[in-house]
Amino acid sequence: MQTHFSPAQLADPNIRDADRILRACVHCGFCTATCPTYVLLGDELDSPRGRIYLIKNMLEADAPATPEVVRHVDRCLTCLACMTTCPSGVNYMHLVDHGRRHIEATYIRPWPVRLLRRLLLLTLPSPTRFRLALVGAWLARPLRGLLPLKLRRLVEMAPRRLAGPSPVDRPQSHPARGERRKRVALLAGCAQQVLEPAINEATVRLLTRHGCEVVIARGAGCCGAMAQHLGQEATALAAIKANVAAWSREIEGGGLDAIVVNTSGCGTVVKDYGHLLRHDPQWAGKAEAVASRTRDVTELVHELGLMAPVEKSGLKVAYHAACSLQHGQRVTAAPAALLAAAGFQVLSVPEGHLCCGSAGTYNMLQPALADRLRQRKVANIESLAPDIVAAGNIGCLQQIAGASALPLAHTVQLLDWATGGPPPPALSHA
Repeated sequence: MQTHFSPAQLADPNIRDADRILRACVHCGFCTATCPTYVLLGDELDSPRGRIYLIKNMLEADAPATPEVVRHVDRCLTCLACMTTCPSGVNYMHLVDHGRRHIEATYIRPWPVRLLRRLLLLTLPSPTRFRLALVGAWLARPLRGLLPLKLRRLVEMAPRRLAGPSPVDRPQSHPARGERRKRVALLAGCAQQVLEPAINEATVRLLTRHGCEVVIARGAGCCGAMAQHLGQEATALAAIKANVAAWSREIEGGGLDAIVVNTSGCGTVVKDYGHLLRHDPQWAGKAEAVASRTRDVTELVHELGLMAPVEKSGLKVAYHAACSLQHGQRVTAAPAALLAAAGFQVLSVPEGHLCCGSAGTYNMLQPALADRLRQRKVANIESLAPDIVAAGNIGCLQQIAGASALPLAHTVQLLDWATGGPPPPALSHA
């Protein structure tokens, strides 16, 4: 793709990066076939190629974002299926993040939208504030019919019950069982701690059972993904630097063989920390050291080798590949291989490359499109008649659960159960 940035614009390293990404695009259109919004809407501007044109024109003109640009960029799920498909290696993820930062700096959204985005940014990354917000949602439930669609969605998504905070998530070190093979840090996360603390508990049991000392580092918190995707660069970088500082202390102290993430949306961003802090000489080296050590939990267990299952259940598991795992991190074989080794019958979901519609805050900011994608995903899953659905991302699990009565569990919960842990709560309830 031909670009027309001025020499003065190209003096900005971020514009130079955007220019390189844009020039890699050859207009082939392969990305349109795997883009969920283009599949649904059939609008060129709701495809990666169309959004690339919009972002290119906006950045070249160094102009404020227009309502048209904002509408189509906001509809992007950042599922990154386009990057898996692209034969030219266009880094759409970095380009769309740049476009979102420009939008936030130059465009004033209607006040209800600004309020909602601010509310999400203040509550979701903080387990304490998120719990309080869910209590507020319960109180508002009788009035949900009077609320605007997006606020009604927030109320309806609140779970009926919450477990208390898990002691596993406090800063501490969980010793390995038997001989220590690795020392790893686990990202305890934010929303997942509140919605399903059993996932971190299962992760710690599984890893310690396989010879890992698991550290919950003091000072580590939200990965910064949500702020990053909302175009709030300063907020995202503050969270990223806090994590880099926390894990760097562990690297320099007791050493870390890996930084384990069991929420794939977070993992995609943590693996990108080196890029996100590349222009900051104070942080670049440490951020790259963190990024290079980051593994999805299934990657690490696959490297360690799953121990023989205590008992093979033979349950039929529909494995839903989260977009952030299969497209963002390119982790495709390990989860299904581990489930099969654990004694489950693994079923591939039709149209597995298409997003379920969760996509971080997308199902709250774009509820109509998210609902259509969810219904399509659930229909494909239920066509398999599975006993349970597995996924590696809490957002996907929550999204699918909103439209299906099938039991759902994180992949790590099934692996923990197969190797000696308790059954996932979803199976216990069933």
